Amino acid sequence: MYAAPPLLETTVFTSVPAELRVPDRPSDWVAHRGAGPLHSFLEGPSFDRQGNLFCVDVAHGRIFKISPAGEWAVFAEYEGIPNGLKLHKDGRLFVTDRRRGLLSFDPDTAEMTVVVDYPHREGFKALNDLVFASNGDLYFTDPGESSLYDRTGRVWRLRPSGELDLLCDQMEGPNGLVLNKAENALLVGVTLTNAVVRVPVRPGQGAGRAGMFIRLSGSPAGPDGMALDEAGNIVVVHAGFGTVWLFSPVGEPLYRIRSCAGLRVTNVAYGGSDRRTLFITEAEEGVILKVDLPTPGLPMFGLS
Repeated sequence: MYAAPPLLETTVFTSVPAELRVPDRPSDWVAHRGAGPLHSFLEGPSFDRQGNLFCVDVAHGRIFKISPAGEWAVFAEYEGIPNGLKLHKDGRLFVTDRRRGLLSFDPDTAEMTVVVDYPHREGFKALNDLVFASNGDLYFTDPGESSLYDRTGRVWRLRPSGELDLLCDQMEGPNGLVLNKAENALLVGVTLTNAVVRVPVRPGQGAGRAGMFIRLSGSPAGPDGMALDEAGNIVVVHAGFGTVWLFSPVGEPLYRIRSCAGLRVTNVAYGGSDRRTLFITEAEEGVILKVDLPTPGLPMFGLS
């Protein structure tokens, strides 16, 4: 359909140090995944105002804090399965946890607070990823074990008032998500259909008619984390394919960004002094990759 876009190569910014790799530690998530022991599984990169990069370790219930120089520390460790992470304007870390629901962590003490864990008189299926709108609305995915024969994955919106809206409830594995530049549509990576779906949204209202936006090809997985740049271009991680795509606002492929490490790229965040560097978590080898791009990323809610 399109000619192959230009190829960009990544480099390794930093990797999980040996003392923080725990391949022999038992984990319910690792056992359920059924692919053998894991030293870590990185997801959810997000920067604070000091340039520190936070990310989660899904496999072992940890949140890492990485300095601008690439030095690692365990910010928090708890009984849970953290998956996505974004920072609020007030500095709090919001985390979607597959076991415990929507959580927040104090940036100074790492004290954990349960924000929502039992919506509408029933539990979440298993939360995955999240994104803030500029007005403070928080959108997050709830795929659980949904699949092509269990179309029960959900997308939620939590308003600053505390009101919780169920926007979608019939998706096959909703995963990463990002708002378009106008913030009138939510782009959701539906991993198990290898596609990105466009969901019209309006503040204070429900979702409009959802439709297919981008269909990917290849990989044993599908789209995972996403991000947006100042031109409205969309970054889409192609998990299991060792690739991150950059698409125009109308879905034309602009660049293919290839992992120089393993194939299991998971999520992305723009960083650097001019926000022109894209940082990519790669879970197979436990590394943070980076690549320079021509257009700056949109500031995350926590930095805006």
